[in-house]
Amino acid sequence: MTRYRHLRTGARLRIRPSGRFGIRPGARLTTVLAQLSVLGTLAGATLAGAAPAGAVQRASEVSPGVTYRDFDLAAAHGTAHVHLLTVDLADPHVRVDLLYPGSVAARASVSRMAASAGAVAGVNGDFFHISEAQHPGVPVTGAPVGPAVADGRPLKAAVPRAQRFGPALPSGGSTEDVLGVGTDELARLDRLSLSGTVRSAADGSLPLRGLNQYALPEGSVGAYTADWGSASRRRAVCGTDSSRAAPCASDTYEVTVRDGRVVSTADSPGAGAVAEGTTVLVGREAGAQWLRKLSVGEQVTVEQRLVAAKAGAPYRFAVGGAVLRRDGRNLPGLDDSASTVRTALGIADGGKRLLLLALDGSAAYRSGLTVAEVAAELGRLGASDALGTDGGGSSALVARGAGGGAPVVRNHPSDGSERAVANGVGVFAVGG
Repeated sequence: MTRYRHLRTGARLRIRPSGRFGIRPGARLTTVLAQLSVLGTLAGATLAGAAPAGAVQRASEVSPGVTYRDFDLAAAHGTAHVHLLTVDLADPHVRVDLLYPGSVAARASVSRMAASAGAVAGVNGDFFHISEAQHPGVPVTGAPVGPAVADGRPLKAAVPRAQRFGPALPSGGSTEDVLGVGTDELARLDRLSLSGTVRSAADGSLPLRGLNQYALPEGSVGAYTADWGSASRRRAVCGTDSSRAAPCASDTYEVTVRDGRVVSTADSPGAGAVAEGTTVLVGREAGAQWLRKLSVGEQVTVEQRLVAAKAGAPYRFAVGGAVLRRDGRNLPGLDDSASTVRTALGIADGGKRLLLLALDGSAAYRSGLTVAEVAAELGRLGASDALGTDGGGSSALVARGAGGGAPVVRNHPSDGSERAVANGVGVFAVGG
């Protein structure tokens, strides 16, 4: 019997912030002791156990317009256990926004981000820069792959396709793919591309090719703002447009612009927090050569925005990932062989309903689902469109209980405790 199987007994136990615990009447003492032992190994995560295998699907209200349920699902590689949040975006008491640690280049657990932001529920989000074995000595940033919008404000743009982390994208996929919710309270799939310019009265202009991202296209210039955080910008000039493992560029340059004027320059990307009202421009190859033309005191204008491929209301929230379903059909070529723990987001009822799905990572269910199976299950649940987000040890779904309080982890993370991730989807109660 593994430590996770104990949590599938009839006893329900949850550690509260005060350190006390509650036990369902009738639970055996031996079961309670076993659960305490299990929970002691899961430092940093507050867990609410999954329902027993074969249990009837019961939906519980997290808050008005938000329900949670969990259930078993027979799959090609064994039984998976699904944790599902259903969000009614038409309910005025609900809103959805990005969870992130306060900086693009930072990581935190979903439960910590949700509690800090005051969310009632949430799941983990985009794939992210998780390792840097190819470039020894270059710090890992933890920054996400795709675009991100929080509270209507663009935080970052997408890295080049070859520089992404995560499983291969399906045919036609892009690192610019997002699931977003507009100011019209409708969810939709879209692509957000960066449109920007760096202008100098003396030296002309060039397109801006990056915004707060851990990897820049070859020969380009990228902008880093206060939203980036204090992480090193060195990784931005490593790899190429065709290989994430390619060496770091040797021709680099950095220019700091404050209040519209150049205040400093450097031969290589630096680190440290970027002050409000300041933009750090990082260039590689041809981009570095253009930046070298700028001198301290010179007036420079930097403009950037994320442009949606579809017409519609401006996005209040957007998170990156890999498209699985579009217009009621699974994308062709979805992998149907590799099975693991996964997280995915679905759009139903013409954008009025959002489905947040995460699989359980306990030993009993760790075989998980293939990408194709996740897409099919979201379709069965009513999703016409779907986006896959980070999985494996990153998969985490949190929701508060009927009595309120901070959200607790509803699935069992496959690492044994929550992984620090780049961002997530937060569900918030509005008013009443």
